[in-house]
Amino acid sequence: MAKLHEADWTQREDLVPLVAALGADNMRWVGGAVRDTLLILPVIDVDAATTLHPEEVMTRLKEAGIKSIPTGLDHGTITAVRPDGNVEITTLRKDVATDGRRATVAFADNWQDDAARRDFTINALYAHPETLEISDYFGGLDDLRARRVRFIGDARQRIREDHLRILRYYRFQARFGSALDDEAEDACAELASTLKGLSRERVGKELLNLVDTKEAPGTLTRMLARGVLPVVLPEVDQANIDHFGRLGAEEERQDFAPSPIRAMAALLPPDPRSREQVAARLRLSNAQRKHLVRLAELDQYSIKSSAEARALAYREGKLLALDLMLIHGADTAPLIDWEIPEFPLKGGEIVQRGVGAGPEVARILQAVEARWIEEGFPGADRVQELLEGELAS
Repeated sequence: MAKLHEADWTQREDLVPLVAALGADNMRWVGGAVRDTLLILPVIDVDAATTLHPEEVMTRLKEAGIKSIPTGLDHGTITAVRPDGNVEITTLRKDVATDGRRATVAFADNWQDDAARRDFTINALYAHPETLEISDYFGGLDDLRARRVRFIGDARQRIREDHLRILRYYRFQARFGSALDDEAEDACAELASTLKGLSRERVGKELLNLVDTKEAPGTLTRMLARGVLPVVLPEVDQANIDHFGRLGAEEERQDFAPSPIRAMAALLPPDPRSREQVAARLRLSNAQRKHLVRLAELDQYSIKSSAEARALAYREGKLLALDLMLIHGADTAPLIDWEIPEFPLKGGEIVQRGVGAGPEVARILQAVEARWIEEGFPGADRVQELLEGELAS
């Protein structure tokens, strides 16, 4: 039997009392932690499946002095609070009824029943917490080796159970895949219209996760060709995808970590009104919406020199300036180690020079600040000279 190789997270001391409380034979590590360990990728979240019912899980954790949170009690999920990262523990389940948006589940006591309701074979791998032996019921290990994202069972049926699986398929394909599964591709194209019935938040989250992957440009091109992308992002055409693809190369060249909102900004047409509509449709946060729209408003801003880059960062913030520069392939070096200076002049100083409080003070401040920015943010002595000149005029 295949075994999960030891990784940092499998050696966590704070997981030992958790396993002892639930009983090693009553639980398995499952999902992303197992999959990503096998792929030698960083593991962020650790999830567990258990034969114990939620109430029993909470009772055992309490007796072991482990705090628990009933994060999804109706679906059998309890979160165990651990110093090195919380663990979601979910009772084995099987589907009773599904409508494409949500499922009614019943608790199960069979590991394969639980595996059968998961989406892809590579997400249905279970590892014993002590022996690290892997249980693979649907060929997930072979699919991992082939870098193939394959639905468990009939692809169309799995999508009808939860329409979001279309976008999850493409996201996992962009992150892990190389070998295409024809059945999955055909099923996603055939059922693409079902995405219209999903909550906007779920669609938005999946799209942000998708564009944040290295292989997203090629995946988005397939989604466009198969009629999937127009259902969720009708604003995007192949030219937009090509432009978006250049961002990834620029991030790699300038050693920047990917950013989902920067990626979305590179993908969408630079039209403020259109981006407002997309942000509303995908239920993005106010901060995300403002960032997307402002990048569109500044799309024609010229960044041909260090002075222009720093002027932009001073007026708009360093994050927005860097994103705009990366999207347009500009050299970000002028901003990397540069701290945005504080304008060394206050309105009170102008009043002390005999100018009555009011609009004239604001006008002088703005005029001096504009010259200060134009000259490359000189020191306080030069600001006083600029002030003298403005007062004299």
